[in-house]
Amino acid sequence: MASSSVPSSQPARPPRPNLVFRHLRGSRSPAEFAAAVRRAAREIGERVSCDARYVHRVEAGEIRCPNYAYERVFLHMFPGRTLTDLGFAPRSSVRGRRTRAAGDQPAARPENPANATSETSGACEPYGTHDRYDTYDEYDPHDHEESDVLRRAFMTGGGATVAAALSPYGLAPEASAAQRPVRRAGTSDACALEEAVRRIRVLDDRHGADGLYRRAAAPLRAAYALLDAGATRQRTADRLYAGAGELAISVGWLAHDSGRFDDARSHYAEALATARVTGDAGLEAHAFCNTAFLARDAGRPREAVRAAQAAQRAARPLGSPRLMSLLALREAGGWAGLADRTGCEQALVRAQAYFDRGPAEADPEWMTFYGEAELEGLEAQCWSTLGDWTRAARHARRAAELQDPHFTRNIALYTAELADDLARGGRPEEAAQAGMRALDLLGEVQSSRVRSMLSGTSRVLLPHRRTSGVSQFLDRHASLPRMV
Repeated sequence: MASSSVPSSQPARPPRPNLVFRHLRGSRSPAEFAAAVRRAAREIGERVSCDARYVHRVEAGEIRCPNYAYERVFLHMFPGRTLTDLGFAPRSSVRGRRTRAAGDQPAARPENPANATSETSGACEPYGTHDRYDTYDEYDPHDHEESDVLRRAFMTGGGATVAAALSPYGLAPEASAAQRPVRRAGTSDACALEEAVRRIRVLDDRHGADGLYRRAAAPLRAAYALLDAGATRQRTADRLYAGAGELAISVGWLAHDSGRFDDARSHYAEALATARVTGDAGLEAHAFCNTAFLARDAGRPREAVRAAQAAQRAARPLGSPRLMSLLALREAGGWAGLADRTGCEQALVRAQAYFDRGPAEADPEWMTFYGEAELEGLEAQCWSTLGDWTRAARHARRAAELQDPHFTRNIALYTAELADDLARGGRPEEAAQAGMRALDLLGEVQSSRVRSMLSGTSRVLLPHRRTSGVSQFLDRHASLPRMV
């Protein structure tokens, strides 16, 4: 796609870095600080999808004043301070904002969370709060022009619609929106696309992939429609390509995790092609990373090893030890599938060594899920594949204990992994107990992967029905409604 440059009608004011906010972050990396923001949000009942990129944009001055949800969180984190004390511009000085009376507190959230249609809610939000990276207040619908295509395809839906048809996801895609002719894309479209990626990741972390995959197809079609329409600036075009590639990976993961391997492979290939067209090494590494994971799950371990090694070649110049750690784990999973214990152990050692270097500024924002819990969980899967049930159970238990409560789907996954490892390792009573905990989480999580693992565990436990607790687990598992 060739993009054209259209001169701006008004010269853009260069952003002024927020040095106060940078000082408050201290020695924590942007990813670590973002995790602290999310924890603080949960403490006061807010939901924000803060990540390293958001922190970067605040510190760079691109976000002059946060939305009301973030305001409440920041004031909770730094009691006794005002927004201006945190280095933000007063709301009254930001173009297009409606100001509150001096001394007013941010509006309280609705008492009934079932009425919320997005990660945070506000009375004057027609489309919900999306934590979009903008310099203006997202609670004010007049502050900026959002991409109509992506908004309709991904972010629409009032409380009644969501409650009736799409709860608990808060997604109401309108397929026809993705099929309309699209005007040339601008910055607001790129922001909306990036937010669509973040929203999918947050919802997957909380609820799992099943049911979400079908509703994510419309924003992906809309994203590629934006690419076909062209962009007003080259920088916007680059963001659109990167955003479309990341969205293809996110939708591919939803297909992957819900057992649609052919669909996942297609989406990952689309992302890889987008990365190659634009020379985006970060996107290429991400696409190969997921391709390796898919190949392992699909029973193609040698392909998993080769894809993981290709990902490492792409990622090496990026300067992110944590990314290299994850990619080494992907390679380890492939070696385990080949029953190559030596190759697996060598890759696991490299993964731990890279992880121990700690977070870095260059860590991709999509890696917010990757911490010690994920490392333990992936290592557990390697030992399980190699048939070392005792080691697998030890790492799976540690993964479940370490996991941030925000990642409900991963807690369910690690707990199901633990149950299966214990069952196969000849500890049926402990396996049943872990299985019951995993079943408890299925009320919040819809994941074919987790259900499939529990089905395998139930088959292993059938001969032990008379063991304490096993019969209760088997009966409860048998009563699960069938997936549609």
